Amino acid sequence: MSPPIQVYTTAVCPYCVAAKNLLKARNLAFVETRVDTDPGARETMLARSQGRRTVPQIFIGDRHVGGFDDLAAADRDGRLASWLAGEGA
Repeated sequence: MSPPIQVYTTAVCPYCVAAKNLLKARNLAFVETRVDTDPGARETMLARSQGRRTVPQIFIGDRHVGGFDDLAAADRDGRLASWLAGEGA
């Protein structure tokens, strides 16, 4: 079973849309948490991402992937598949 994917987003964010579209294109389920409507979720995102304020912030299990560019790079070079298989450091 793959680790859960968490995507912190806001309503008006083209990179959030791009990240969600990439995950959908790979048939990957994810949980979206809107930080613009939930201050508590924003605080959780900040703590998990070590203070990164931009969205999206993406996590696979406890692994902080980063933003859309980081997710896309991981998809291109195979790290995403490895992480989803529970491999990799």
